[in-house]
Amino acid sequence: MFDSPLSASAYEILGVDPDVAHDELRRAYRLRLRQSHPDTGGDATIFIQVQRAWELIGTPELRAAYDRRSGVHPGIPTDSEESGWRPRAAARTDTRPKARSYGHPGGWRRERYLTLIREWAGFGVEVPDPYDPALVRSAPRELRRMLADALAEEATARTVSALGMGFTVWHDVATGSHPDDKLDHVILSPSGLYGVMSEDFGGVVGFRRGEITGPSLGTRAPVTAALARMRAVAKAARVKFGGAIVVLPDDDLAQAVTPLGTSRGIPVVVVRRSALAMVLRQGVPGARAIGGNELFDVRTRLQQTVTFV
Repeated sequence: MFDSPLSASAYEILGVDPDVAHDELRRAYRLRLRQSHPDTGGDATIFIQVQRAWELIGTPELRAAYDRRSGVHPGIPTDSEESGWRPRAAARTDTRPKARSYGHPGGWRRERYLTLIREWAGFGVEVPDPYDPALVRSAPRELRRMLADALAEEATARTVSALGMGFTVWHDVATGSHPDDKLDHVILSPSGLYGVMSEDFGGVVGFRRGEITGPSLGTRAPVTAALARMRAVAKAARVKFGGAIVVLPDDDLAQAVTPLGTSRGIPVVVVRRSALAMVLRQGVPGARAIGGNELFDVRTRLQQTVTFV
């Protein structure tokens, strides 16, 4: 909820400045709790956010730790390692077989973010740590979204990797003339062939007529875009997708799996990040399973045609 580059800070949720006195912070928390309580007509989503914010900054010790890693307090040095936004080291202690993986998840967006954050800081200005939380939070929303999406794609890659050798995944699959016109992941599994987009819109989303909606999306239509990119891959590789999956942060969805109906026979679901492994193992409802020689044939066709951004 508060660990994304797009997230509101705990202080913003409580409606106070980061340098507010602790007694005033406590009063603000109690006020926001009453205002957002569902029993008094408040919003249940905001009520949960208020509780979570207090868990992060409700004591001086917790508050000091939060300030160090969040970059919301201009007078306190931040620690980019604690923020979790830097690329993870490739250390591996688990020796179990991993899924076959091709491409670099989040790679294009990370490289683009690094270029743009330095341009935004100004030519000739040294940027010793492009992942410094204070720097990230002060950047324009589009730059923060670039980093948030890279983190989302990397999280999906870690989930799929742990599912074992029965799964094959292609990351950052090119589907158009512009690198941003890409399918984040193509995942082949015994439960089906899926096109997957890993997104972070920075807040709770809703749904309308088979599309994802929310105040931060504007005119964007992520499901429509994902399906168009899947059609490009399907045509080039002469394969049929069994389903489309959009993965979002857990706190941005009211339930673990939200079916959005079908489009041209392809079922679409939006899933919490923590539910993705379950969905891939069990299959998207309505998706056609793939096995035997067909699984080998589909993998071969994709391997011969997929290109990366």
